[in-house]
Amino acid sequence: MIDVLADLRACALNNNMTVLAEHLDDAILVAASELARKSSAEVCLGGSRDEIGDVSGRSGWKPNPQ
Repeated sequence: MIDVLADLRACALNNNMTVLAEHLDDAILVAASELARKSSAEVCLGGSRDEIGDVSGRSGWKPNPQ
C-alpha cells in the first residue's frame, strides 16, 4: 500500500501537483502508522507479522506446511 502511495506521489511531483504530493506524503505516514499499529496489535494477540504482511511489498501469505 505504501509503495502505491509513493508511486502516486512521484507521479504527482512529475506533473507539478505539489499540493497533491504533500497530501500523499501525509497519507504515507498515516498508512505506515496504521500498519505499525495493526502489527503491534497482532503481536500482542499472539499473531505474527506474516499473517498481515509488511510494508516491503510482500503479501505475507505463506503456504500451509503439511
